[in-house]
Amino acid sequence: MNMFKRVVRQSKFRHVFGQAVKNDQCYDDIRVSRVTWDSAFCAVNPKFVAIIVEASGGGAFMVLPLHKTGRIDKAYPTVCGHTGPVLDIDWCPHNDQVIASGSEDCTVMVWQIPENGLVTSMPEPVVVLEGHSKRVGIVTWHPTARNILLSAGCDNVIIIWNVGTGEAIITLEDMHPDIIFSVCWNRNGSLICTACKDKKVRVIDPRKEEIVAEKDKAHEGARPIRAIFLSDGKVFTTGFSRMSERQLALWDPDNMEEPVSVHEMDTSNGVLLPFYDPDTNVVYLCGKGDSSIRYFEITDEAPFVHYLSTFTTKEPQRGMGYMPKRGLDVNKCEIARFYKLHERKCEPIIMTVPRKSDLFQDDLYPDTAGPEAPLEAEEWFEGKNGDPILISLKHGYIPGKNRDLKVVKKNILDNKLSKNTENTTPAIKTATSTPSIVSGTSKLDEVLKEMKSLRELVSSQEKRIAKLEQQLSKMDI
Repeated sequence: MNMFKRVVRQSKFRHVFGQAVKNDQCYDDIRVSRVTWDSAFCAVNPKFVAIIVEASGGGAFMVLPLHKTGRIDKAYPTVCGHTGPVLDIDWCPHNDQVIASGSEDCTVMVWQIPENGLVTSMPEPVVVLEGHSKRVGIVTWHPTARNILLSAGCDNVIIIWNVGTGEAIITLEDMHPDIIFSVCWNRNGSLICTACKDKKVRVIDPRKEEIVAEKDKAHEGARPIRAIFLSDGKVFTTGFSRMSERQLALWDPDNMEEPVSVHEMDTSNGVLLPFYDPDTNVVYLCGKGDSSIRYFEITDEAPFVHYLSTFTTKEPQRGMGYMPKRGLDVNKCEIARFYKLHERKCEPIIMTVPRKSDLFQDDLYPDTAGPEAPLEAEEWFEGKNGDPILISLKHGYIPGKNRDLKVVKKNILDNKLSKNTENTTPAIKTATSTPSIVSGTSKLDEVLKEMKSLRELVSSQEKRIAKLEQQLSKMDI
C-alpha cells in the first residue's frame, strides 16, 4: 500500500473513521447463507435490511425493519418462495418496499414487503420472471426508470424486464461466452458495464444491443473481476494480477487500451466488492472473507485513485450491505453505513467525518438521488434517458408514505386484465369506458388484497395474544 501514501494531499475524507455499533444494535442469531457465490448477500434501504439466509429445501431471505435489532427469533418470518438457494437480492431504488431476488431455481422474483415488515412468512411474490435456463446470480434495478430490472444468469445471458408487465423486453444473448461476474448501470441507466470470466470488461448499450467498448484482460489473474460505473462515465474495476495480487484499476470507455490508473494491493484471495458513493466520489472495497474495508477517493488529478484509509475489525465478513445516502444520519456527519454479515449476525458499521460544528455540512452532503423515478419503463424502452431526480438532505430524509405502492400492482393487474379482454371480446377494446373499468377492477382487487392481509394480521396477533395469556396463567400458578 506504500505507493498510495507518498504524497499527503488535502481531502475532507482523509479523516473518515469507521466504528462498529454496540452489540445491542446488531441483528443477532441469523443463519447467513453458506452458498458459494460472490454476491453481497445483503441489501439495505432507509426502511429495511434484507439478508440471504440458510433455508432447508429451497431459498429464503430475511427482511428486518432497521429498528428490529437484538436477537432475532428462530421463527421470524422469511421471504421463502424460491425452490433453490437465493444468490442475489436488490431493493428497488424507487420504492422502499419492493425487492427483487435471483436464485439457483433459474427464476427472478419481485416481492412487496408490508410497510411495517413481515408478520408471517411470504411464499408468494408479486411477479415471477422466467427466462433464464440456468441459475440467476445477479439482479439490479434501473437507477432512473420505474419498474425496470436487469438479471444475469449462469446461462451467460442478460435479460432486462419490465416488471410492471412481467415481460422480458431485451435479451442480450451472444455477448458473453462465459459466466458474468458483475453488471452495473451507469448514472442515468443508458449503458451497462459487465465483467466476465473471459477476463473482458465490456461497456454495452442495452437498447441498441451493441458493445460500445471492451477491454481484454482488464486483469490478468484467473479470479473474478468486478466492474462498476462512476458518475463521470469512467469504469472502476477490481481483479487479480497474474501473480494473484489483488488489483484495482480505472478505465476511460473512450479509450480502453490502457488503464487511467492501476494499483496492486495485496495477495489475499477474496473477491473485492466495490461500493461507490457518487456524491463524494469515494469507493469502498470490501473483500469477501476479509476483515477490513478500504476506501479511496477518485479525483481528476494523478494518480486519480487516492488511498484514504482502512477500517479493520477482528472478524471476517461473509457479505456486506451498503445504505443509500438518503438513509444516513446527517446530524452525525455519517457519510456511509455498512451492514457487515458474520456467520450468525449482521453488524452495522458507521463511517463519519469528524466535524466540530453541529450545522448541516453541505460539502459532505451535496443533493443526492431521491426515490422519485424520472422515467416510466415504456419511455426508457422507447429511447428516452433521465438523470436521477436529486433531493437535499439538509433536514434529513423524510420518506413518503406508501410511495409508488400501487403502481407495481396496478401495472401487473392492468396488463393481465387488458390481456383477458383482448382474448375474450376484442370488441370491448374499442369501447371508451374500458380504462375506467380496468382501473376500477384493479382498485377493487387491491382493497380485497389489503383486507385479506389485514385479516391474516389480526388472526396471527390473536394467536399470539392467546399464547401470551397461556404463559401468564402458568406464571400465576
